[in-house]
Amino acid sequence: MSTYVYGITAATHPSLPENTSGVGDPPRQVRILKEGALAAVVSDAPEGLRPKRRELLAHQNVLSEIGADGCVLPMRFGSVAPDDQAVTGVLAERAEHYAERLKALDGRVEYNIKANHVEEAVLHHVMASNPEIRALAESNRQAGGGTYETKIQLGEMVAAAVKDKEAEDATALERALEPAADAVSVGPESTGWLANVSFLVKREVADEFLAAVERARGHMPHLEVRVNGPLPPYSFVEPGPAEPAGTAAGGADAEAG
Repeated sequence: MSTYVYGITAATHPSLPENTSGVGDPPRQVRILKEGALAAVVSDAPEGLRPKRRELLAHQNVLSEIGADGCVLPMRFGSVAPDDQAVTGVLAERAEHYAERLKALDGRVEYNIKANHVEEAVLHHVMASNPEIRALAESNRQAGGGTYETKIQLGEMVAAAVKDKEAEDATALERALEPAADAVSVGPESTGWLANVSFLVKREVADEFLAAVERARGHMPHLEVRVNGPLPPYSFVEPGPAEPAGTAAGGADAEAG
């Protein structure tokens, strides 16, 4: 039987309430595996587990239950190990890393920030700040729209300028928010977003971080900024004791909030 891993805690962490249930239909019983100074919160892994909302919420509910009594290193939805022994083996092998992460993440949460351009606003900005693009656009207008070649040229110039602006704004947004966070983790590129960045924030100063987000929105009104959080600090745990299973990887923090 494969083992589903929800998170890692200190072995001294308070026990879970009796009959705590996790993912699966019927829900699997959650249990604790201890190895040295560490413990893994696990259950049997259901076959054919998919990132449906019910399962994502079950995963997050277990993490919330554990996290209510102290620090937990959250695993992403779908983290499955071959068996219990494989989990405890990894706990032993990476004991120093996990002990350091428990200390570093205690009392902290993750906020994921995604941003993209408001299309009309960024095109206005590109036109206003680039005299070559303005000149060609005006030339085409006076020529009744311009030739096929000049239309293509204008489109390519605008696209390149927008791409440059995306990179510039992604850097500016990260720099604006970084002082309010303890750590930053840049996520993978995501279709439709120019920035995908996670910030590790002390729980007691979360309001200050959110205020920094609002200031950034005010300074960059041509950006649409999406905030997802507070989340368990998924992006600051790696490596975990099990690989996320297939398409389920990373689903919990992205979809169940």
